[in-house]
Amino acid sequence: MTMAARLESDARLLVASLLLLAALFGAWFHDAPARWIALAVFALPPLLLAVARWRGYRRAAFWSGVLALAWFSHGVMVAWTRPGERWFALAEIVLALVVVVASSWPGLHARFGTRAQRRRL
Repeated sequence: MTMAARLESDARLLVASLLLLAALFGAWFHDAPARWIALAVFALPPLLLAVARWRGYRRAAFWSGVLALAWFSHGVMVAWTRPGERWFALAEIVLALVVVVASSWPGLHARFGTRAQRRRL
């Protein structure tokens, strides 16, 4: 697999997980009293990062990883404190972990890949 093809597959996974996270937040906060504020705070950032990464903005992957740590923390907090929202929170945790892995994979592969794979990069 060439470097360009591998980067594209990494970008697809990251974009898909960010879009799923935005959809999850949209469903989660659909009936919230301050719906537009909740959607702007929670659903808009992953949506904007997905669009930015899809358009080739490489720093979007870094910021996705950084924000995924906050999404992970939020999901853990909600899962522990609000039993009625536990399934949304667990889905947020899983998607945040996928975002962290997808945004870090190219760097991990470059650092820990075999020598033959690193030479091809």
